[in-house]
Amino acid sequence: MLSSTITTYRNAYAGLSRDTWLLSLVMLINRSGTMVVPFMSLYLTSPSMGYSIGKAGLVYGLFGAGAFTGAWLGGKLTDKIGFYPVQIITLTGGGLFFILLGQMKSFPAICIVSFFLSFINEAFRPANSTAIAFYSKEENRTRSYSLNRLAINMGWAVGSALGGLIAKYNYELLFWVDGFTNIGAAILMRVFVRPVNYKPARHSKEKPPKPPSALRDAVYMWFIGLTILYAACFFQLFTNLSVHLKKDLNFSEPFIGMLMATNGLIIVLIEMVIVFKLEARKKNTLFITLGTVLMAISYAMLNMFTVTHAVAFLVIICITFAEMLAMPFMNSYWIGRSTAFNRGQYAALYTMAWSVAQTFGPMLGAQVAEASGFYPLWWILTGVSLITAAGFFRLHRFTGRQQMRERSIDKEDAVLVSQSEEPIL
Repeated sequence: MLSSTITTYRNAYAGLSRDTWLLSLVMLINRSGTMVVPFMSLYLTSPSMGYSIGKAGLVYGLFGAGAFTGAWLGGKLTDKIGFYPVQIITLTGGGLFFILLGQMKSFPAICIVSFFLSFINEAFRPANSTAIAFYSKEENRTRSYSLNRLAINMGWAVGSALGGLIAKYNYELLFWVDGFTNIGAAILMRVFVRPVNYKPARHSKEKPPKPPSALRDAVYMWFIGLTILYAACFFQLFTNLSVHLKKDLNFSEPFIGMLMATNGLIIVLIEMVIVFKLEARKKNTLFITLGTVLMAISYAMLNMFTVTHAVAFLVIICITFAEMLAMPFMNSYWIGRSTAFNRGQYAALYTMAWSVAQTFGPMLGAQVAEASGFYPLWWILTGVSLITAAGFFRLHRFTGRQQMRERSIDKEDAVLVSQSEEPIL
């Protein structure tokens, strides 16, 4: 039994390229300082700052607005100048803006710097996603993205746990740590990851045909709409749920940090094995559907049970499994619809979907919580998650029918070729 488990884990990590591992190490260093985002709402509503939950939600909305525009520019720049310089520039710039944000005290200044910080930070994501696709093989692409997510979540676990302890002592230190880890990740990438002149149009002597626009891919735009709904619900975990646990249930910052760390730790321990077992089945949209249903169950639990420390851990565990089923296969889905010539566009749209959700999800959730309390909010999120799951299931059925038609056409073509090769008597 132990030998079989060890073999499974070894196989789950086998076959990934050196640069994929190095990119993941860069993400680990970067995300080990992820302390500002999970504690931003608590920071803004703390006695030292004194802002309301509604204003905290507005700041998260500006984070999302900056992320939306930054992702668009990041995708454009990735296709134009390559993913390598974009990652170096955005990691360094993001680090400097994290430090600057910690010095802002007035609400307008916090809003402005938050927007530009998120703008620079999110310009990194399309470049990073394109880099992972470039360094991975098609047969292990989902696992390559999962390794990157593993690094993100390992860093998230470390950052959340340490962030809870630091926040109890001094919230402002969070911004310094987050800033220096961003800059450290840029230095690490510059030293260890080889520069790549990734400009698809120059890889061929002949100028390639103009790639189709991602905006004209109707099926992909349906997927993007569903991703926005999914992410809007998911982001409540790191924003309004933290405030609910602190303000209504009187949980301490270190305990909330440990809850967030649990999310990352579970992903680190088992996501790669789950993806390794499911990847070959090629049912991406079905796994996304199941993960979305599980997220609905997670939010319903907040209203169905008295939220003790144990129940809070159970909710986090449930939503973590929802995340592990959905997010790796979302990455596989968008990459599968793109080509080398328009991958930046597809990556940018996918990142922008998350940015839109970050803009409106926490902000609207905060307004609902401020006006009516958290009880209605959790039921709303449950309902939206179920509607989103139904949309993903419809996409799954459509994708299945499309694949059947393509296989049927391939068979007909094979028959015609075979007949054409028969000798004429």
